[in-house]
Amino acid sequence: MNHRPLRAILPGAFALAAFLAPSFSTAQNPASTMSAPTISAAPGTLVRWSAPGTLHCSMRTHIWPAIEGVCYYPIDLLTRTETIPIARWGTGPKHLARISVEPNDYGTEEITLPDIPQANPSPADLKRDAVDRAQLARIWTRRDGPPQFTLPLGPPVRPMSIGKSFGVKRIYNGKASEQAHMGSDYDSPVGSPILAVAAGTVVFANEMFFEGNSVFIDHGDGLISEYFHLSELKVQTGDVVKRGDTLGREGQTGRATGPHLWFGVRWHDARIDPKFLLEEPAKIPEVK
Repeated sequence: MNHRPLRAILPGAFALAAFLAPSFSTAQNPASTMSAPTISAAPGTLVRWSAPGTLHCSMRTHIWPAIEGVCYYPIDLLTRTETIPIARWGTGPKHLARISVEPNDYGTEEITLPDIPQANPSPADLKRDAVDRAQLARIWTRRDGPPQFTLPLGPPVRPMSIGKSFGVKRIYNGKASEQAHMGSDYDSPVGSPILAVAAGTVVFANEMFFEGNSVFIDHGDGLISEYFHLSELKVQTGDVVKRGDTLGREGQTGRATGPHLWFGVRWHDARIDPKFLLEEPAKIPEVK
């Protein structure tokens, strides 16, 4: 999936709150920025910042509401080495900090694909994939609604295994993939139920060329969960689901060497390791 720029601001009350909040400008107040706390983080990870009374969070120019007094800052896997300004505020002054994004090598995996169309896609296959990309592009431009989730998220599959391969560079039959692995693979028995990790609206449920049978759910607050390679689909686009609802069954449709679930999350347009949202929030690195 192509990297998209972060959306500028939320509409309505949050945009007004951002307008009324103290301005965050390194040019106007370099001293306060230099003294702001800094936390190091790798691409594809998540940082949190909590304090009583926190209502709003910002990262660069993107603004969103705090979740129970906590700000979560996702760092897209494709982010290059840089320093990102962040802030949080409530009814009082804005507090500033910085995230220093450091390089991280997630490693490389060589995958041998069987004799399937995804191993050697034809021009028609690639055209179909382009249509898939165009359909998904509409998802990333949706307006953020109120959050319909709490952390940690529920398990995406039962029985649950340990997720693996997030961020690795894949080599398929000797040819390097165009991008790193944006989700985690979960190896559970064939036919295991695939579950919604939180309440939300199904914004896409269909078969895709590389991803196979796939489901995308909008959980509000810019959080989208993604489920690939399902053997069958139990939901349709537009369905409203609850946490724990069955979306389908584990399979190996699309580009897969065996039955497994590819599970990913995209939060505020950033692709991050889903383990951060599946574990207790206290394990997420925190700005001090």
